[in-house]
Amino acid sequence: MSTFCKRLKEARLAADISQERLGIEAGIEPASASARMNQYETGKHSPNPTTVQQIATALDLPASYFYSEDDDVARMLVLFHRLPVQQRKQVLLDLETLVGNGLES
Repeated sequence: MSTFCKRLKEARLAADISQERLGIEAGIEPASASARMNQYETGKHSPNPTTVQQIATALDLPASYFYSEDDDVARMLVLFHRLPVQQRKQVLLDLETLVGNGLES
């Protein structure tokens, strides 16, 4: 099972939402929503980047979460995503202080 498939299924179950409901909320036609989400979760088919973004939006997650192979990084992506903008800026400043010389922006 790919990282994407694993994270998609975990996120959907954590949100306590059916494959059909998630598909519909992500803009997939109701008649095929359940089947398409199942195919994405099992790795039979891969969604295009636009569909990944729609799924992420429906689950209130960053799209990058689905591709992070490291569980700690994935968790940080989710937590950071859910912070208000001003708190995100503070977290970045705090991280730069902890790391020392961060990446130049």
